[in-house]
Amino acid sequence: MTLPSIAPYVIVGAGIHGLSTAYHLARELRSRGFGAGEDIVVLEKTEPGAGASGIACGVVRNNYFQPAMSELMQACVEVWESDPVAYHYNSVGYIALGPDVQESDLVATHERQERIGYRSTLITGEREVDAHMKELFPDWRAKGVTACLHEHQGGFAFNRDSVLGLLGKAEAEGVRVLTGVTVTGFDIRGDGSVGAVVTDAGRIAVGEQVVVAPGPWAKGLWRALELPDHIDVRTPSGEVAEDRPMWTYWNLQEGEIVVDPSSFATADGGAPPVIHLDTDAPLRSDDGALVTDELWGIYFKRDRHGVQGGAAPLEVDGDVELDPYPSTTDVDPAFPDMWCAALSHAMSRFEGCRASYRRARSGGVGAFTVDNFPVFDYMRPNVYT
Repeated sequence: MTLPSIAPYVIVGAGIHGLSTAYHLARELRSRGFGAGEDIVVLEKTEPGAGASGIACGVVRNNYFQPAMSELMQACVEVWESDPVAYHYNSVGYIALGPDVQESDLVATHERQERIGYRSTLITGEREVDAHMKELFPDWRAKGVTACLHEHQGGFAFNRDSVLGLLGKAEAEGVRVLTGVTVTGFDIRGDGSVGAVVTDAGRIAVGEQVVVAPGPWAKGLWRALELPDHIDVRTPSGEVAEDRPMWTYWNLQEGEIVVDPSSFATADGGAPPVIHLDTDAPLRSDDGALVTDELWGIYFKRDRHGVQGGAAPLEVDGDVELDPYPSTTDVDPAFPDMWCAALSHAMSRFEGCRASYRRARSGGVGAFTVDNFPVFDYMRPNVYT
């Protein structure tokens, strides 16, 4: 497809965020009589879902402490639920389990979910939580858990398939998705707006707006927009944290065990919810060796070829080489032992699962903002991120 000389709307990145923006913008333009999908061009340097969207674990949840994030995720879950077939979405629910030190946070999260009408159940007390989990999984044996927030909405989507589902919806609206086109810069006008997007295939004049949705490549495009690498952060109390890096990189730690997927099912044979387990109980391997006696956590879900999940990400010092993504980074060498020991700690069915662990890049490097929350706002008069 030929690069157009001008487009009213230019979106950078064909991952989940870029394609979702293209699809929903096309629908809004058409419904309001302001235009159509043909007014939108998406630029992707490789192929749709080539970044984090195509390899991530695909968990959909609403376990967020901040009210704004809870409301945002409720809206996102509603989109997933609107067409589970096209999005390859599995509405199996999501369970967050935590020890005493996290109980108040889970209680507060449940209260917010109740206020916004997001369906969930809160269970507190170690015996009560254990009983709830054993109803679902009779071999449940995790220790040190005093709170359980069981979201009856949420679940997971198959990563690349969901990207392709969004791609199909966007293209059906007339959106043009151009692959093999790398954005190299922006022509910035005197008023601070972007007049053109510069690529390795030529320039595209911008008629209306630019949306930047590059995933891990955010830092480079941030610089191309001539935005600051460091900022001052002001807290609600009035304190100022000066000269903090706008972007840092975290390496997501995810892996999988190759087992019969049906071996991870609920007591009635149903599809299991996604599970996030945090506890301060000592973690030991199957042979009794101590892995850690500090607070630890994992998440896991059933996948097409076994069980997939992860643990806490690793913060990366300085810049990282992102391409070819995601092969430039890896998990901590101790991650496979820790994650498999944690699976066994949770359920006896996972005893000995370390032998079934497969090194699979289901998590890569992510770019995080200064406060680790996403930015949805105008960074220039006509540039939305």
